[in-house]
Amino acid sequence: MKIQSKKVVVTGADGFIGSHLVEHLVREGADVTAFVLYNSFGSWGWLDDAPQDIKDSIRVVAGDIRDPHGVRTAFADADVVLHLAALIAIPYSYHSPDTYVETNVRGTLNVVQAARDLGIERVVHTSTSEVYGTARFVPITEEHPLQGQSPYSATKIGADQIAASFHASFETPVATIRPFNTYGPRQSARAVIPTVIGQIAAGASKIQLGSLTPTRDFNFVKDTVRGFVAVAEADAAIGEVINIGSGFEVSIGDTVKLIAEVMGADVSVELDPARIRPKGSEVERLLACNAKAKELTGWTPEYGDTAGLARGLKETSDWFVQPENLRRYKTGMYNV
Repeated sequence: MKIQSKKVVVTGADGFIGSHLVEHLVREGADVTAFVLYNSFGSWGWLDDAPQDIKDSIRVVAGDIRDPHGVRTAFADADVVLHLAALIAIPYSYHSPDTYVETNVRGTLNVVQAARDLGIERVVHTSTSEVYGTARFVPITEEHPLQGQSPYSATKIGADQIAASFHASFETPVATIRPFNTYGPRQSARAVIPTVIGQIAAGASKIQLGSLTPTRDFNFVKDTVRGFVAVAEADAAIGEVINIGSGFEVSIGDTVKLIAEVMGADVSVELDPARIRPKGSEVERLLACNAKAKELTGWTPEYGDTAGLARGLKETSDWFVQPENLRRYKTGMYNV
C-alpha cells in the first residue's frame, strides 16, 4: 500500500511527533485529517506553527480520544489511521495514573473499535520502548519481555495488547510501531534533550538533571516519521510489532556532553532530586534491534551512530535557540 492519495487520520496530530508526521504526509501527497485535542482556545498545538500551505491542505477535527463517538466521527471517511494520541510524561503518570488508563488504554480501544466497524484499511498503533523496561538483553528485539516499570509504561503495554487482540480476534489490520527515544524540534521539555538544550539556550551554565547513567537509543524525529510511513505502507507489518530505533546506545551523561559540544557551551551538571525516578521505576538501559523494521518495511535510520546523533542535535538546538521558539519553554523549572 502506498500512502500517497490515501485519506489518512493522524490522532495526536497537535503534538511533537504528530505535527511532524502531518507535515511529512502532506508532502508525500496524502489527504490528511488531523485529530487534535479539543480546547477552548481553538489551539491546534504545534500545527498552529505549520507552514501555511500545510494548514491549507489539512482538515482539522478537534475532539478527545477518550470519546468513542468523536473518534468514530473523525474516522468516517478514512483509509488509514495513524494513532499517536496518548499521555506520555512518565513523572505525571506517578501523580495521575487513572488519566493514563483512560487516555492510553481506553483511547486505543476506541481507535481499534472504530477501525473495525468502519472497515479501515490500515491502523498503525504507537507503542514505546518504555514497555521493555530495563533491558534484560541487548539489542532489544520485539520478543523482549514487557515490564511495566511506571504507570505510563503499564498503560502502553495495555494499549499494545488491546491493539493486538483486535487483530487476533477480528483481523483488524493493525500494525504496532515501537519507537525508541525520539527527539527533535518541538519536543516537550519534560524530555532530557530539550531540557538540556533549553537550559543552555537560556544561558545556564549549570544544568539541572536527574540520573546521568541510564542509556538510551535516541532517534531524530525525521527518522521516526519515516518509520510511521514505512510501517503504514508495508503489508507485511500487519499484525506485527516493529521497533524503530537507531541501534546506537549512549548514556544521558555523554548526551549532555555532546549537546554542549554541538552548542559550543561549557556546562556542568547539578543533580536535582525531583528529577530522579522512584526506585525500581528508572529504565536503566535501552538499545534497539531494528533488523525487523528493515526486513519488513525497508526502514533504516539516517541519524544513527555518534555522527548522526550530533547532526540531529544540531538541527534540534538550531530550532530551540530561535527566540520565538525558546520563549515557549519555561527552562528554569522542572517540567513534569
